[in-house]
Amino acid sequence: MNFGLIIVGDEILSGKRQDKHLAKVIELLSARGLALAWSHYVGDDPRRITEILRTAFASGDVVFSCGGIGATPDDHTRQCAAAALGRPLALHPEARELIMERVRQLAAEKGWTDDPDHPDTLHRLNMGVFPEGATIIPNPYNRIPGFSVGDVHFVPGFPVMAHPMIEALLDTRYAHLHGAGVQQERSLIVYGAMEASLTPLMIDIEAAFEGIKVFSLPSVDHPVHGRHIELGVKGRGERLDAAYAALLDGLARFGARTGPEMVRSNAPE
Repeated sequence: MNFGLIIVGDEILSGKRQDKHLAKVIELLSARGLALAWSHYVGDDPRRITEILRTAFASGDVVFSCGGIGATPDDHTRQCAAAALGRPLALHPEARELIMERVRQLAAEKGWTDDPDHPDTLHRLNMGVFPEGATIIPNPYNRIPGFSVGDVHFVPGFPVMAHPMIEALLDTRYAHLHGAGVQQERSLIVYGAMEASLTPLMIDIEAAFEGIKVFSLPSVDHPVHGRHIELGVKGRGERLDAAYAALLDGLARFGARTGPEMVRSNAPE
């Protein structure tokens, strides 16, 4: 299964807040031998959020969506998820109990009301209104849950809440996938060549070795190697070694001037 990430919020796109989700989700996945296949940033625009979620639900991917599940006027994710699914919204009974636990805790600590019919309580209970058929994601920080529909998971925008919730999903629901995304890279520095000249070789290698990806990372001002291309292959097992040998052979026939070779892996330590 592929893993995807959706990050919702005008505050990210405007620069008011710096995104902390992308790097952290990559880190959490990598630590488990998994990899992020795609990500989307989207502002607080219900039409765009609904379109992205409709694609996510249809993708068959594991998707984490961060942000927009609160109950203020600029929070649209819950409603957009329901629209994308064509389902009604409903107060989830388990979410209601968890939110009421939080209400009673705040009442004891701060002297606030715990009347279930008080407008403030009813507003908080809106945070437990999810698309019909959703399951909850426990929130260890403040008990206000996120929710899942299939393999699409909705967590708050606050990193202190979102990241433990995502990590728990990875270590429970997706524990059987750990290691499935482990890949190795073999590459080398190529001096004085243009990507366009090397493209036919890259195409030939991908065509000849199923499951192998060729990558090219050009640089124009590297402090050590100056203008160069890091050219390599990534994949698994013997096919990777054979593809790399074919890459070296092709570069030799091309007459390329090469430099240091590198080996990398995203296998968890």
